[in-house]
Amino acid sequence: MRTTRVICLLSLFVVAAVSPVAAQVEEDDLGAWYMYIWSTRLNDGHSRWGFQGDGQWRNWDLGGDLEQLLLRGGVTYTPEDWDATFTLGYANITSGTFGSSNDTSGEDRTYLEALLPQSLGQRLRLRHRFRYEQRWVDGQDFRTRFRYALFADIPVNGTSMETGAIYIALYNELFINRERDIGTAMPVELFDRNRLYGGVGYVISNRLKFQGGYMRQTTDSWSKDQLQFSLHHSF
Repeated sequence: MRTTRVICLLSLFVVAAVSPVAAQVEEDDLGAWYMYIWSTRLNDGHSRWGFQGDGQWRNWDLGGDLEQLLLRGGVTYTPEDWDATFTLGYANITSGTFGSSNDTSGEDRTYLEALLPQSLGQRLRLRHRFRYEQRWVDGQDFRTRFRYALFADIPVNGTSMETGAIYIALYNELFINRERDIGTAMPVELFDRNRLYGGVGYVISNRLKFQGGYMRQTTDSWSKDQLQFSLHHSF
C-alpha cells in the first residue's frame, strides 16, 4: 500500500514538472508588445506584386521577460479587378518562458493569407484577414492552424485616414488548431486562442501610422492583458 502511494506521488510530481509553462503564467501581470509592421509595392507602387512583414517583441511584462520574438515576411499579390491582397510568407519565432527562466524554444512557420478590405459608410473601414499556418515547433510534430481576424478603423476627426487623422482601432482574432495530436504527452485543444483589442491611432503621413492600445488574449489555459504599441509603415 505504501509503495502504491509513493508511486502515485512520484507520478503527480512528474506530471507537474512537465506541464506546459502556460499553466504557470501570472494572469494579473500586464504584458506589452512592441511592433513594426511594413509593406511595399514594387515599381513605385504600380506593380501588383510586393512584400510585407513585421517584427514583434512580445513581453510577459512591460519589457525584459521575453514572451516571443517574431520576425515575419512574405510576398504579396493584388489582383487587377479584386480589392484583395494575397500573401505567401515565412516567420521565425523564438518563445520565452514566463518568469526568471531564460529557456527558449523555436518555431519555423509558413503561411498563406488573404486580406479583404470593406468600407461601411463614410467612416467605418473593415478588413477581413484569413490565414492558414504551417508550423514546425521544437519538440512537436508538424501542425497547422487557421486564423480569422476582423479589423476596424474609425476616423474621429474627419471621414478619411489622411495625414493628421486620429482614429479608433479595433480587432478580434480567432485561432483554431487543425491537428490535436502534436506528438507530446498532452494534445492541444481545438480552440487555440482569441485576441480582442481596442486602441487609438494617429496618421503621421500617408505612409506612416502609430497605434497604441490594449489587448485581452485568451488561450485554452490562461488569459492575460497586454499593451500594444505599433508603427505601420508603407513605402
